[in-house]
Amino acid sequence: MKEIKIVLPDGSEKACPEGISVREVLSSWGQKTLAATVAARFNKSLVDLSRSLTEDGNLELVDVSSREGLEILRHSISHVMAQAVQDLFPGVLVSIGPAIEDGFYYDFEYNDTFTLEDLEKIENRMQEIVKADHPFVREEVSREEAITFFQGKGESYKVELLKDLPEEVKTVSLYKQGGYTDLCRGPHIPSTAMIRAFKLLNVAGAYWRGDERNKMLQRIYGTGFASEKDLEDYLKIIEEAKKRDHRKLGRDLDLFQVSEEAGAGLIIFHPKGTILRTLIEDWEKKEHLKRGYDMVMGPQILKVDLWKKSGHFDHYRENMYFTEVEGQSYGIKPMNCLAHMLIYKSKMRSYRDLPLRYFELGTVHRHEKTGVLHGLLRARQFTQDDAHILCTPEQLNSEIRAIADFVGYAMKIFGFDYEVELSTRPKDSIGTDADWELATSALEGALKDNLMTYDINEGDGAFYGPKIDFKLKDALKRKWQCATIQCDFTLPERFDLTYVGPDGEKHRPVMLHRVILGAIERFMGVLIEHYGGAFPVWLAPVQAVLLTVTDRHIPYGEAVYSQLMDAGIRVEKDFRNEKLGYKIREAQTQKVPYMLVIGDKEMASGQVAPRERGGDNLGAMPVSSFIALVQEKCGQYQ
Repeated sequence: MKEIKIVLPDGSEKACPEGISVREVLSSWGQKTLAATVAARFNKSLVDLSRSLTEDGNLELVDVSSREGLEILRHSISHVMAQAVQDLFPGVLVSIGPAIEDGFYYDFEYNDTFTLEDLEKIENRMQEIVKADHPFVREEVSREEAITFFQGKGESYKVELLKDLPEEVKTVSLYKQGGYTDLCRGPHIPSTAMIRAFKLLNVAGAYWRGDERNKMLQRIYGTGFASEKDLEDYLKIIEEAKKRDHRKLGRDLDLFQVSEEAGAGLIIFHPKGTILRTLIEDWEKKEHLKRGYDMVMGPQILKVDLWKKSGHFDHYRENMYFTEVEGQSYGIKPMNCLAHMLIYKSKMRSYRDLPLRYFELGTVHRHEKTGVLHGLLRARQFTQDDAHILCTPEQLNSEIRAIADFVGYAMKIFGFDYEVELSTRPKDSIGTDADWELATSALEGALKDNLMTYDINEGDGAFYGPKIDFKLKDALKRKWQCATIQCDFTLPERFDLTYVGPDGEKHRPVMLHRVILGAIERFMGVLIEHYGGAFPVWLAPVQAVLLTVTDRHIPYGEAVYSQLMDAGIRVEKDFRNEKLGYKIREAQTQKVPYMLVIGDKEMASGQVAPRERGGDNLGAMPVSSFIALVQEKCGQYQ
């Protein structure tokens, strides 16, 4: 029998008979690793442990606790859930059931509605399937065979998926566990018994293929982990996340609303929310000016011809809104870059002028489907802290490094840790291979020069260039995409942007698109959940509230109020004829940093008695001392 050479995870080489399975290779290796190994990588491709090997290659283990391992585990749990649903509810049709971040889902066509009691029944049936120790068995069949199989079962969604595959796809894979068979490319865990901990979370509506013109299906969400402890920890985070939900806190703290009367995905900021937003935007303006940016403003609508010229019309028009003015078609801007191109092009540029850094807090509109809208985190109108930097190729590295430093500083100021990803060329890209290679190399080089740890995100760049994504981590360790740096050789070409070099010849500038906080609305949503609405003093819409003990203290309270207002302290007064304890509890509910009690003692001494929102009493102090305290807390930020 022919032998193949397998390089094992420890780097050693082993001669094996052709056709040996991954599991057999690992068993013969003698390492006690299989209990936690859900799959493997063979020559960089993910494979089942049952996969037969027919060529030389490198073998790597995929542990159940790794990111890839958890994804495989959760995908397998979604198959078990689909089996349980069809066992309990005959006639239910299955569609798709992928793993997602932190869990999985499966979409079902069911003529009734799944209830919380149904989820409990499904979980119990899943436990029975897990205990039965059914192996996941992969079978490769022709596309025609698969269509015939699923047609026979009445699974119309699977048939549609199969028929929509590209013509060149002749073979597909099916996975079986117990009496259940699903269409799937895999890989999967070896057996259902490997599932240790899972929980079904909720049911939601979802249009087939995300298109509201299609049938509404029922989506069951769940999650799974390698251990019960990991699951319990995650469920605690979910409960805490519910308390911190920015939509709930937005109502409770009177920050903003989303009104169906106004329209889905459109944010209405109340006074306190507007103060918070203004504080963030003012900080941004100050920091950009310090770093040599020029502030600019562009119009909300631009001619469609301009969007065609840029390439956005071909690549992005499904997410755009359009209007017509006097017979001329316009696109309502989903991005801010085009006006910045026209500013650059308004006069001849020299290499001595570069780099040029155009910054705009620009409001944009994007046609998002109703199903994906989510408060401040996903809206149809939002404002981005967009900047476009035009520079020479030689300046590219230093500009990227400066932006990365800016992002790091911003994350520190707002209290976030973050991770970095380099996203490379997607399939639907525009531009030459040479441009993409140069741009990717420049971004990666800057990260290395800044000694930044980063991951590679293959194929997730913008259509016009590669990008660096900064994912901030909130108090619950969730990751949020906010800052990004995108390298673009394409727009300067399309708009024929040039500068005169030292040689007297015209040259093409390189452009960087970048945001620091990203969409202001989205950043506010993350900020609200990160702090649970209890903002640092410098960001608190209301920094202090005055609480009178009785009506006779109101005149002194008014005098203190005037002093604080004159000093720029954001203060409210609660002079209602209510019990002091009630007023304090209400101020705590509103998460105001300081409560200033005004009674006989304070009035007699001309002082105030601040109480922190955490409950600590700071003792009596002159009003001037309290003003100094607040100003000190805010000093480095304002």
